[in-house]
Amino acid sequence: MYEVIHNEELAPEVWRLVVRAPRVADARKPGQFVIVRASEACERIPLTIADADADEGTITLVVQAVGDSTREIASVPAGGAMRDVAGPLGRPTEIEQWGRVACVGGGVGTAVLFPLAKALAEAGNAVTTLIGGRSEPHVILRDELAAFCEDVRVTTEDGSLGRKGFVTAELEEMLADDATCPQAVYAVGPVPMMKAVVELTRPQAVKTIVSLNPIMVDGTGMCGGCRVTVGGEVKFACVDGPEFDGHAVDFDELSTRQRTYEEDYCRLDAQFRQTE
Repeated sequence: MYEVIHNEELAPEVWRLVVRAPRVADARKPGQFVIVRASEACERIPLTIADADADEGTITLVVQAVGDSTREIASVPAGGAMRDVAGPLGRPTEIEQWGRVACVGGGVGTAVLFPLAKALAEAGNAVTTLIGGRSEPHVILRDELAAFCEDVRVTTEDGSLGRKGFVTAELEEMLADDATCPQAVYAVGPVPMMKAVVELTRPQAVKTIVSLNPIMVDGTGMCGGCRVTVGGEVKFACVDGPEFDGHAVDFDELSTRQRTYEEDYCRLDAQFRQTE
């Protein structure tokens, strides 16, 4: 069992948990993830390790409560425990001294972006983070990112905080100005957002790394659920990623695979509502 040391709500339906997992905390590198189960009956949920403290033996996880299993994880109180925390899994982030770097995060993807941006800043890069959300309450980790980033730019769809619109508008401005144009871009968030980022950076051939979030079950490459096509080759996000060269990813295929169970979900949801 893995004790939950701290649990707080970061945004509507988004929770941050600090979990005691000494071996994971000691071995973890930025970009890696764990597979979590709150109880024996839960689904296996992949969660990026948002932060870790090897001295304290803890890792930080951010979970969006959208289904029964993620809600159960989010509801474990401080002092409670989770059944399984397996990891660290996946390949670590490609950290280099690029010079000027833009880190782009959308929604809960900002939690995945956090350890990447921190590691890039510690490596001596000048990091600008561009984060967005539907509205002000949905923008997370702004102050934490500001502690080590040179600049944090915020957008919201309704204009309630920062610039009204999407993070891609801020990135487009950075790319158009020689003084701010980054040597590398890291993007984490919804598939349409990452695809839009890639299309913005492609004309200037700016190195762009995306963190993919396909359907994942076991986290070891055996189930094949997280299959993606990168550079014309089949890859598995859990063992070959989750980060890939964004310019080589087949985003159209990824979008289709993300909707694999959409029809079944809608059918079951309709059946459930009829019984209410």
